[in-house]
Amino acid sequence: MTSAHPHDAQIRALYASFLDGWNRRSGAAVAAGFADDGDIVGFDGTHHRGRLAIAADLRQVFASHPTQTYVGIVRSVRPIAPGVALLMAHAGMIPPGGNDLDERLHVAHTLVAVDEGNGRWRITLLQATPARFHQHPEAREALTQELRGLLAPS
Repeated sequence: MTSAHPHDAQIRALYASFLDGWNRRSGAAVAAGFADDGDIVGFDGTHHRGRLAIAADLRQVFASHPTQTYVGIVRSVRPIAPGVALLMAHAGMIPPGGNDLDERLHVAHTLVAVDEGNGRWRITLLQATPARFHQHPEAREALTQELRGLLAPS
């Protein structure tokens, strides 16, 4: 069994900041938590390389079409090497103009964070993997219900 990370709160805050920036449709806000050479591999396999490219690419994405809103839950934060941490999360997406999750868009987020010195943590990789649970529809439904519990009442 691995232990929780001593900088758990800071690393969780990086993930929360990513979700917040995405939900505000701000490429700059999304990129702010990334290392200079950080990477995002998106839900569809698109790869954005480097903080400046992440900001520019996502600015274009947000300007060109409506994007889904994320609702996420952190599953774990653990050390994997000195100055390196792994955060695992699940997220759901609410389609533009919607008020409920589209269970076909659930995702597993893998975030690798690095300590750049003086306790300044940055995302070096965020990988989004579709969480479809093809062989386990009950797991998909359980995740949907768990994520719905995080939604603000309408």
